[in-house]
Amino acid sequence: MKRVLIINGPNINFIGKREPNVYGNISYEKICDDLTGFAGKHDIKLDIFQSNHEGEIIDKMQTANHDLIVINPGAYTHYSIAIRDAIKSISVKTIEVHISNIHSREEFRKISVTAPVCTGQISGFGADGYKLAMLAGLGIV
Repeated sequence: MKRVLIINGPNINFIGKREPNVYGNISYEKICDDLTGFAGKHDIKLDIFQSNHEGEIIDKMQTANHDLIVINPGAYTHYSIAIRDAIKSISVKTIEVHISNIHSREEFRKISVTAPVCTGQISGFGADGYKLAMLAGLGIV
C-alpha cells in the first residue's frame, strides 16, 4: 500500500465559503471525505494536513514518511522560499496542486516559486487535481 500525504496551505480550510466563483461551493470537509474514499479505492493510505502557518507546513514535510506528497501551498506558492527549500531538501516526490487555474488569474498568481522544485504541477481541475496528482505521482514513485 502506497502512502500519500496531502498538505494544504492557508485559507484552503475556507473552500466553499471563500470566493465560490473561483473555488466552487464544495466544503473542505467534503473534499477531504471524497479524497479519502478515492484513496481507499486505489489502495492508498492517505493522510491530509492543513495549516495556515508556514512553519507547521515545513515541519510536516520534514517529518513525512510517505511515498508521495501532494501540496497546495495556497498563497505561499507565490513567495515562500522557505517551503520551496523544504520541498527541495526532502527525498519524497512532491506534486503541486491548485484548485483554480493560477495561470488564468491575476499576474502575481501566475508565479510559483515552489513548482520548479516539485516533480510537477496540476492546476485548474478543481478538487480533482488532488486525485490526478495521486495517480500521476504514484506512477512516478
